Amino acid sequence: MPHSLMKLYISHALTTWNSRTFEFGAVIFLAAIFPGTLFYASCYALIRSIAATILSSYIGNLVDRTDRLALIRQSIVWQRIPVAASCGVFVLLAKLRSSGFLTEMLFAVTVALACVEKLASMGNTIAVERDWLVVISESTVVDLQDLNATIRRIDLICKLVAPVVISFVDSYSTLVAIYVIMGQSTLSVLMEYFAIAQVYHSVPSLSHPKEPSTPDPTASSSRDRTSNPASTSPWRSYTHSPAFFASLSLSLLYLTVLSTGIQLTTYLLSLGYDSLSVSLMRLAAVAVELSATCLAPLLMARIGATRAGLWSVNWLLCWVGGGVVTFLGLGGNGMGAGAGAALVGGVVGSRLGLWGFDLAVQFLVQESTPAAHRGKFSAAEMALQNLFELLSFASTIVFSSPKTFKYPVLISCGAVAMSACCFAAFVRQKRGHLLHASKCLKRKEYVAVPQVELQELRLDEDVEHGRD
Repeated sequence: MPHSLMKLYISHALTTWNSRTFEFGAVIFLAAIFPGTLFYASCYALIRSIAATILSSYIGNLVDRTDRLALIRQSIVWQRIPVAASCGVFVLLAKLRSSGFLTEMLFAVTVALACVEKLASMGNTIAVERDWLVVISESTVVDLQDLNATIRRIDLICKLVAPVVISFVDSYSTLVAIYVIMGQSTLSVLMEYFAIAQVYHSVPSLSHPKEPSTPDPTASSSRDRTSNPASTSPWRSYTHSPAFFASLSLSLLYLTVLSTGIQLTTYLLSLGYDSLSVSLMRLAAVAVELSATCLAPLLMARIGATRAGLWSVNWLLCWVGGGVVTFLGLGGNGMGAGAGAALVGGVVGSRLGLWGFDLAVQFLVQESTPAAHRGKFSAAEMALQNLFELLSFASTIVFSSPKTFKYPVLISCGAVAMSACCFAAFVRQKRGHLLHASKCLKRKEYVAVPQVELQELRLDEDVEHGRD
């Protein structure tokens, strides 16, 4: 089985690496092809996210209905073909170097191909992270939390290294960078295709039908489902899931400019920070994120996923809140170098809580979602995440000046606070309490009822699978 796990990690690493290099490369290619404007790059990213938001339900249903191996193989192929084709179109655009009807049509083709790649990537992510990992863990002695953490480390390493590599190649030649992405995407498809098949055949449970292990919380009777098809829609399945508030709290964190993304990077550059300083900030943030993937499984093993998530989201809130308060105090107009440093400090420190929270919520969702509904649930979750991400971009479009960057910052801080509240609601719903009232009382008042104390301890360790 360890050999098969290595095949899984190799396949996932190749998928993630190709997605990250293409995602970042497409932006710098468009900037080189259409210099002096952000219009084309913005439209490209916006339409891609809109497609993911609108069609996520279809992707989720496809994941639930399709054979596991067939779905993964299709997702691999439909990621690689659009990437290779897009690179071909980028080459034509780079050689044309002129505006006109043909250029606009070729740009529209790249946008359409990017939408296909994004949807296939979503299907692959949902299938692997929310379905395959659960089945593999249940069929082997490998702990699910460790599987989640390893997959997340692969994601973060690719997130850090891929943009650096493609930027280095692009600094030599944009055309060479385009050909590199086209070549690696074409060559890796066969490796991914056969590596994931070996994993599938080594775990017999993956070939079993996706029957729900527990009753679907949205289901009533077969007669009701027949007369009302909407009763099993992805959004109904999502909102009625026991993990709804946990998932919503994670999705809210996508409404942010307080990350290592393009918005904070652009703001720091406008303050006079050089690219090296920004790169060091990204490096520090990713280092903390990687440490979170090591610490989070240990924390969940010790105090349970629910309490680990509660601790993590409050850690995130404290660092973000502290950074924002310092930011406002040092530069009310948002234009001081010290104000930028305060945001960087808050963002870097918050990464430990962010990725610990991400892993805790992922485990809680995996644990509480029946196999037959994982696709629908995860698709609805991804749709929300894309929607909140769109809203974050909208905030910097409305408040586009660096002097008004404080307003997107405040919106982001408010989203983190709302996320903490939603997860608190989830904990209250799951455990029946947030704090241990018995521990706030005198000893003589709870020694007389040891059964209650024992029940509280069991609840703390997340042994229960639902609120009584």
